[in-house]
Amino acid sequence: MTYEEFESTLLGKQPPAGLSPYLSALWYEKRGDWDSGHETVQDLSDENAAWIHAYLHRREGDEGNARYWYSQAEKTFPSDKSLDEEWDSLVRAFLA
Repeated sequence: MTYEEFESTLLGKQPPAGLSPYLSALWYEKRGDWDSGHETVQDLSDENAAWIHAYLHRREGDEGNARYWYSQAEKTFPSDKSLDEEWDSLVRAFLA
């Protein structure tokens, strides 16, 4: 799936079948359903889930919690990126 194809799925009511939990979480969040995005990754214990978890808490405005999850993901807090830029980067990374 390309980035453009992923973006076009945002018009649907459900994420497309076969998406990774990481992309599903980003899909839900972009559609305004932060809770479903969070639920999708909160019980996963890998670094990719931690990275998405970090982004979600940053989006929520909980910087302290976000910083914890960025450290779990072994990522630097992206203070140089807007939330939309980070979402874009995450989607592209998980589509690759």
